[in-house]
Amino acid sequence: MKKFNMIDENFKCENCGFNVKKLNYTARDHCPNCLYSKHLDINPGDRLNQCKGLLKPIDIEKFKDTYKIIYKCEKCGQTHKNVVAIDDNFDKIIELSNSKEKNLN
Repeated sequence: MKKFNMIDENFKCENCGFNVKKLNYTARDHCPNCLYSKHLDINPGDRLNQCKGLLKPIDIEKFKDTYKIIYKCEKCGQTHKNVVAIDDNFDKIIELSNSKEKNLN
């Protein structure tokens, strides 16, 4: 099982410039405004990944009673998944869902 180091902190989104506040119930791992993340970790919260590229949200998938955002690193191409947060921009989540449906048709 992956090790989890809880890091929940404020940051400025490198994609859209939004001032992101910590989540206060689990580790904040992406911008709630544009849904972008940053390729920082090998295991959650370890900050050991040397890539440091932006993780672009490319898809969404059902996960238990919520959803996961699927990312692709714009620098190294690796994919990654994060659970949506309660304050995520729902319009952006719908856009991801709609783009998936378009790709299926």
